[in-house]
Amino acid sequence: MKTRVTVYNYRDFDEKKWFDYFGKELDIEIIACPDSPTLENASLAEGSQCIDIITTILDKELIEKFYEYGVRYITTRTIGYDHIDVKAAKACGMKVANAPYGPDGVADYTLMLMLMSIRKMKCIMQRNVVQDYTLKGIQGKELKDFTVAVIGTGRIGRTVIRDLSGFGCKILAYDIYENEEVKEYATYVDEETIWKEADMITFHAPLTEKNFHMINQDTIAKMKEGVVVINTARGGLIDSKALIDGIESGKIGAAGLDVVEDEFSLYYYDRKSDILPNRDLAILKSFPNVTVSHHMAFYTDNYAKTVVGDSLRGCKCYVNGLEDSSIKNPYEV
Repeated sequence: MKTRVTVYNYRDFDEKKWFDYFGKELDIEIIACPDSPTLENASLAEGSQCIDIITTILDKELIEKFYEYGVRYITTRTIGYDHIDVKAAKACGMKVANAPYGPDGVADYTLMLMLMSIRKMKCIMQRNVVQDYTLKGIQGKELKDFTVAVIGTGRIGRTVIRDLSGFGCKILAYDIYENEEVKEYATYVDEETIWKEADMITFHAPLTEKNFHMINQDTIAKMKEGVVVINTARGGLIDSKALIDGIESGKIGAAGLDVVEDEFSLYYYDRKSDILPNRDLAILKSFPNVTVSHHMAFYTDNYAKTVVGDSLRGCKCYVNGLEDSSIKNPYEV
């Protein structure tokens, strides 16, 4: 059966060449839409067995509309899938899959945010712009003196731990599933030990109902004074208002955030002339000890090729009933 895929948030500048390449290689017809999926443009998927999206909201109403048009498989060009109402999809009998990319890009970015946070790089760069070359207030710390807690020891978390090991810091790890590879560099501990002992906490876990707002007022109260928080996973892992309170009180010494709560309507659009409906983001960006980027830790040369290829292979596998062993299996949720 000919595979037909409607691709939303299709980008000419980095993805087109790979959609062209893998579309031809896998004999897939691509219907390209540069916009996010909506009730108005869902009709573009009529006749497609699959849709291919990124981190845009796919709620129950939209999923049911796609089902009406014949879509039976949703793939997201992301590791996370909390933007998709998975329960609604399953209720319709639709499959949902993600497309994990290599872990090194996010791991590199995480280390960068760690170093920027403890070396006060945001302040240094701001001063440099106005030719303020003074030293007061920008004295940094060294990573070797930190106890770093890594929450989530999947592919990315394990890579962060491996890279951290070269800095000489003490590494703690937390995950509901322990990994033997991690134990070479880190010690698994419980949550309470993380809050009590860590000088820096970095997140590499998927967002679930159980870990939503894992960092909140109660957990922050248990942390060390001046703890550094890094998040390149999902914004909902941290209660933004509690984080703001912690920063203002000095309990949290610095934060490096590639993700924030309620970001889906913001990224990846040009909103420079808009009043944004996210007051917490505006407050976080205003702090001199908080670095915020727009959910792009994954964004490397290798990313675009990998996610496009894997998402389309998943579609091909679904349409073919996973019978073609030469095609990589999709990462089903």
